[in-house]
Amino acid sequence: MDTIAAEGNKLWGGRFVGSIDPIMEMFNSSVSYDKRMWSADIRGSQAYVKGLEKAGLVNKSEMEEIVTGLDKIHGEWSQGTFVLSKDDEDIHTANERRLKELIGDTAGKLHTGRSRNDQVVTDMRLWLRDSCSTLCIHLIRLIRTMVDRAAIEVDILFPGYTHMQRAQPIRWSHWILSHAVALCRDAERLGEIKKRINVLPLGSGAIAGNPLGVDRELLRRELNFDSLSLNSMDATSERDFIAEFLFWASLCMTHLSKMSEDLIIYSTKEFSFVTLSDSYSTGSSLMPQKKNPDSLELIRSKAGRVFGRCSGFLMTLKGLPSTYNKDLQEDKEAMFDVCDTISAVLQVASGVISTLQINKEAMENALSPDMLATDIAYYLVKKGMPFRQAHGLSGKAVQLAESKGISVNKLSLEDLKSISSLFSSDVSKVWNYTNSVEQYTAAGGTAKSSVVAQVEQLRTWMKNHKA
Repeated sequence: MDTIAAEGNKLWGGRFVGSIDPIMEMFNSSVSYDKRMWSADIRGSQAYVKGLEKAGLVNKSEMEEIVTGLDKIHGEWSQGTFVLSKDDEDIHTANERRLKELIGDTAGKLHTGRSRNDQVVTDMRLWLRDSCSTLCIHLIRLIRTMVDRAAIEVDILFPGYTHMQRAQPIRWSHWILSHAVALCRDAERLGEIKKRINVLPLGSGAIAGNPLGVDRELLRRELNFDSLSLNSMDATSERDFIAEFLFWASLCMTHLSKMSEDLIIYSTKEFSFVTLSDSYSTGSSLMPQKKNPDSLELIRSKAGRVFGRCSGFLMTLKGLPSTYNKDLQEDKEAMFDVCDTISAVLQVASGVISTLQINKEAMENALSPDMLATDIAYYLVKKGMPFRQAHGLSGKAVQLAESKGISVNKLSLEDLKSISSLFSSDVSKVWNYTNSVEQYTAAGGTAKSSVVAQVEQLRTWMKNHKA
């Protein structure tokens, strides 16, 4: 015989008869992962009961009883003694169930005028707001590690590459800073996202708003949000802030994967520019001589994991009708997983960069005279020749050297004069790698003065962007 669902077992149980299919119960449950928001859920509830008290829906004694009970629950979670029940389908149910155990029927007043729809998105915004602050700390620590390294190793030269071919001599520090600058943009974007996360939806109810006079401005102040959501339908269903966070993480991981790929290549025996610390490498189970850059390979692989979370969640959102749908339960696992992943990646990347050993000799030995072909063109430009003509004649010099089976810097002055009468004895200065990098003095270039200026600019940026 059907029995009415036991009142109180489910927040939604009053209208239902019979019991839910156990497999459906597991399928529907989110407490296994959304319990991570226990602190945010308690903070939101404590603010909300203050709003209820101001609206005259609970008296001061009841408010204090609820706040004190929630404090006890907070202590249980903090100490690891909170016991979940098999009927706790989410963190909200779990905390409210425990509150009733502690203080009795007064706990039932806490949910007055509140829906899990506005409750869960409030919890998520609180949780993600805090997490973004932590991620920003990790990100700026990585940037600082890179900038400090660039300042110390500013005099080391090595090849710069385009299309994976040797291009021009640059400073090793210039390479480091190229990645640090990208990560600075990521930090700035994260700050912008945090502003859009920090909008309070609590007080929006399920869809239509709150009919009981709860002061949302009081809730905003209690929870330290910047502003209130404008429309209750949008407030309970929009997950733009999650999608934006997932995209931010995807872009940041792109930058970290790109840096990792460079370092993986530089660490090969063929390059031998860098050696990873043993702390961030592993060996082979078969080949004893190998030292594998697993830390960097894992960073590179985690980019794919994060991209998948982002694209998967966007596919969930694209087919939804207006307001809340249970499909949105997919938001939390994506948010938690991506946050955990990028947090670990940023910390490992800081360790890799801070312990990396460089082989200055190998870097400098990889420089070759053919990389100075552009400098030959610049030499002729400085003598008054149009660049397009100078570029062509520089190519002829390279071709002549190849036909003679010598490097371009071994061409005689007579050989060069056969190409252009503008060549004179001062062309010998072109064949110096330090002279080559030192000509790029414009802002953003690889001359020492420019690289030092970049370091100083980034240090100023870091002072202005503390989490």
